[in-house]
Amino acid sequence: QVQLVESGGGLVQAGGSLRLSCAASGRSFSSLGMGWFRQAPGKEREFVAAISWSGTSTSYGDSVKGRFTISRDNAKNTVALQMNSLKPEDTAVYYCAARRSGTSFQSNFYDYWGQGTQVTVSS
Repeated sequence: QVQLVESGGGLVQAGGSLRLSCAASGRSFSSLGMGWFRQAPGKEREFVAAISWSGTSTSYGDSVKGRFTISRDNAKNTVALQMNSLKPEDTAVYYCAARRSGTSFQSNFYDYWGQGTQVTVSS
């Protein structure tokens, strides 16, 4: 089992930045592919970013490319999402997810999920 706890959400003005963090416990973190997803009210869950177990491979959703950066620290069992140039349309609950093997942009391929953290971007 893997437990994931997100932190760092909050309210920010458009153009600002936030850094989300996800702390993992349980199964060996360094073997897990990690991802961030988000879900706005009335919308489907959306892929944001993913990072391989080694950190050498990353991928991003089209709507966040060039603005968000995913990273991980296997020594600290954490994965982070640096969000810059935030827009009101980035407002959503952001979820951290872990996959036992590899990464994916599809949420149903992930095995473990955090409880989510709210990000609100005001215009």
